[in-house]
Amino acid sequence: MEKFEDIYEKYFLDVYKYVLSLSRNNHIAEEITQETFFKALKNIDNFEGKCKISVWLCQIAKNTYYSTYRKENNRNNLRRNYVISIKS
Repeated sequence: MEKFEDIYEKYFLDVYKYVLSLSRNNHIAEEITQETFFKALKNIDNFEGKCKISVWLCQIAKNTYYSTYRKENNRNNLRRNYVISIKS
């Protein structure tokens, strides 16, 4: 297995571009990519090698993006409902 630093350098841009294609936002893509590599580092021992490491990283990135997206949508809905209830 490659050193994690090498994996980071080799795949950072690919993961970033993938998340950017999902989010269409540079700031979000940067944050999700960083979070992806943090999660990958924590779970590198769980990588079984059944797929390419780039696929594994993009799967983490996708799950992280959609999880973050859902949380943000829930927060926005709560805020919107709160504002509506105040105005009523």
